[in-house]
Amino acid sequence: MKYIEVGKSGVKASNLVMGCMRLKGKTPAEAEKLIRTAMEEGINYFDHADVYGRAGKRGECEEIFSKAIGLSKPSVREKMIIQSKCGIVKSATGAYDFSKEHILKATDGILSRLNTDYLDFLLLHRPDTLMEPAEVTEAFETLFKQGKVRHFGVSNQKPFQVKLLQKYLPYKLEINQLQLSIVHCPMIDSGISVNMDMEQAYDREGSILEYSRLHDMTIQAWSPFQKGFFGGPFLGDLENYRKLNEVIDRLAAKYEVTNTAIAVAWITRHPANIQVILGTTNIQRMKDACKGSEITLTRDEWYEVYQAAGKKLP
Repeated sequence: MKYIEVGKSGVKASNLVMGCMRLKGKTPAEAEKLIRTAMEEGINYFDHADVYGRAGKRGECEEIFSKAIGLSKPSVREKMIIQSKCGIVKSATGAYDFSKEHILKATDGILSRLNTDYLDFLLLHRPDTLMEPAEVTEAFETLFKQGKVRHFGVSNQKPFQVKLLQKYLPYKLEINQLQLSIVHCPMIDSGISVNMDMEQAYDREGSILEYSRLHDMTIQAWSPFQKGFFGGPFLGDLENYRKLNEVIDRLAAKYEVTNTAIAVAWITRHPANIQVILGTTNIQRMKDACKGSEITLTRDEWYEVYQAAGKKLP
């Protein structure tokens, strides 16, 4: 397992993260087996959000996680880097809320469900266009001074959204969690296709990849095996991605790993030191993915995979 520094936090973390969204409905015993497997494979970073759970069971995944691993025990907690996210308010309108009151209340709820005294990282989950940066600052200062949160970040934000918030904060935003996979990589596409009259040259994300590297923000890639916004996996999809799967399978044979490991390795090969969030609850797939942590694809291999996914090189 490869380890990186998260932003400039000084925290050394595995470049693969266990995403806990799909723990919903699992028994503590089932969850424990998955968590133990992740840790045995070298993963020390675990991602939550206060909205993860079945309908009507907000925070269910955090509760299952805590019960499964006995998080209140110092000997367990010290081995883990735990982050959670807040800001999505589940309601009929699906609103977002970055108010001071909501952030403080949400964080207390997260800590209670996880049965821990602190979070290593707290992320703001999707942009709230009604955000008042001064309120966020007050909330973060309160949480930091109370020892409830050690580091902060965001999720799904563009550079100027990050910059606006960072202007008011006394703490560095260390993380931006963004959707990224071989077939869904607009942050890479636009940089490769600068000044070209082609669809993939359109910059939808404001050069977030380059911004993150310039400002030492760690990108965490969610849905690393998905075609789009939960559009299903591209691995094994021969109808839409036959050529891509053929190239990935050939590389998997070369490196003596599975196709899952190659999909991970394609992301971790990027010099931005991107963390990959694994959302699987399949024990073997977890082990397979972890083998991609340290594989370094050659430049030719990386670009071959990229083009096989239907991407163009100018």
